[in-house]
Amino acid sequence: MVFDVSKVSGIGEYTEKQEKIDEKKRTLFLKGEKVFLVINKNTIEVRTDEELRKLLVEKYESVMDSRYFGKGGVEVVLAGKQLSDDELDDLVRLSYNLS
Repeated sequence: MVFDVSKVSGIGEYTEKQEKIDEKKRTLFLKGEKVFLVINKNTIEVRTDEELRKLLVEKYESVMDSRYFGKGGVEVVLAGKQLSDDELDDLVRLSYNLS
């Protein structure tokens, strides 16, 4: 599954930046100079608050602490994901607003 940020309503302007680290490619989405979304090959990473991060990590096997944002975000495995498309969109909107 590929996540398409352009289909998420309710977010404003953003820019994209491609990165390659150790042969792995990822796309960073920035609001101004702050990253709010990272799209990797099989995962997405978003900013969250501490309480939501804890809840999501405890509730879903497909959600873990973010490698990019650390304890300030979550990483969601898209293959076999447990969150609905609407929930993913909500997380992206929250991350955008937190940036």
